[in-house]
Amino acid sequence: MTKKKKILGRDEILNMSDQVVEEVYVSAWNGYVYVKSLTGSERDQFEKSIIEWKGKGRNTKAEMKDNIRAKLVALTVVDPETKKPIFTAGDIQALGSKNASALDTIFSKAQELSKLSDDDIEELAAGESGAGEQDSTSS
Repeated sequence: MTKKKKILGRDEILNMSDQVVEEVYVSAWNGYVYVKSLTGSERDQFEKSIIEWKGKGRNTKAEMKDNIRAKLVALTVVDPETKKPIFTAGDIQALGSKNASALDTIFSKAQELSKLSDDDIEELAAGESGAGEQDSTSS
């Protein structure tokens, strides 16, 4: 028997609670944090924040900014009850000075939850448009 497709409407999509939060053990810190998926707007802001354009005209090139891992950690580590970030933009420098293994553990989980691949980040660094976009018609 074939399962009937459920077609989602506007209101269902806009009212859906689709935020994913997972507990992550950070061995370098001997404790747990809660990591959330990025919203579409947060991902766009993150991608925009990690690239700096240098030069003009044909000589324009993209360069990665510092503290990429710390920026994503600040956006995605949340209070388990409120689901609100526990860090602010003002914490990014301090987070950048923390153990790289700990930051990478959280960064990797945030990438997984937000479908933000290493290739997406490399495409951004190369200045290619459409990084992170996927064909919505493919299965």
